[in-house]
Amino acid sequence: MKKFTSVKDIDSLPDWVETAKKLKANPYAFKHLGENITLGLLFFNPSLRTRLSTQKAAINLGMNVMVMNLNSDGWSIELEDGTVMDQGTQEHIKEAAGVISQYCDIIGVRTFPRLKNRDEDYSEKILNKFIQNALVPVVSLESATLHPLQSLADVLTIEEQKKTPKPKVVLTWAPHPRALPQAVPNSFAEWMKVADVNLVIANPEGFDLAPEFTEGVTVLHKQDEALKDADFVYAKNWSSFEDYGKIGEGFNDWQITTDKMALTNQGKFMHCLPVRRNVIVADEVLDSDASLVLEQANNRTYAAQVVLYKMLQNG
Repeated sequence: MKKFTSVKDIDSLPDWVETAKKLKANPYAFKHLGENITLGLLFFNPSLRTRLSTQKAAINLGMNVMVMNLNSDGWSIELEDGTVMDQGTQEHIKEAAGVISQYCDIIGVRTFPRLKNRDEDYSEKILNKFIQNALVPVVSLESATLHPLQSLADVLTIEEQKKTPKPKVVLTWAPHPRALPQAVPNSFAEWMKVADVNLVIANPEGFDLAPEFTEGVTVLHKQDEALKDADFVYAKNWSSFEDYGKIGEGFNDWQITTDKMALTNQGKFMHCLPVRRNVIVADEVLDSDASLVLEQANNRTYAAQVVLYKMLQNG
């Protein structure tokens, strides 16, 4: 397994979920697999859950871990080929990825979009350049368009918590004061289409996700209609894909409240965190027994661990 960037990189989602459950039940069972193996984690952007959960997953497997904040600790990296490097960049991706590959057996990369140019962001230039130039496997710790570790943890959480064989899962847009990436909702939709669930997406008009991720999925522009009889409600803001990077204004009524949750089938609330209280979701929902946000965060460890386990198993 040379890379983990999306659900398309795995062979069987049910097998991965079952393996994650086994690792969760006995996290240290395979410490021998990671002996003398080094994981390098490279962050171009801030992180709490991804950083700590991936480190914990690696430690559970007996691996060594090195972490670097490239934006503050490293040289500015040039991504283009054939560039005369007489301006702001000091190190080319070819050497940077090659050198890191000498020190690390697996590389994790986290990078966000700029939300200025859609084509540029969706080309996934930074992640793809690392994949092209690294000499070892690469794991996406979130990219401009996808967050596969979060989505794998979400699938695991739903599988653990579901009360019906094929639950109704609603991914709903929620308000936010800043422009946020589409990575989490894109990825969630991509993974839920493979999982055994009935996925419905709710968002205001003008905030439909990229068609490549929503093809075949019911998309509604009325939140109350979407929430009816939902077993799981996943709230997440994203900026516009159509009017790229635009923030939604005047949609405060899309906040998840107890009244909204009352429309569901005693549904569970989900969010990837960090979450803005009383903007995305009301305190009374987030602090209730219906909230799964801490369990999702806990499962981030076992999502990362199953990825590393599979890579280590494959040599």
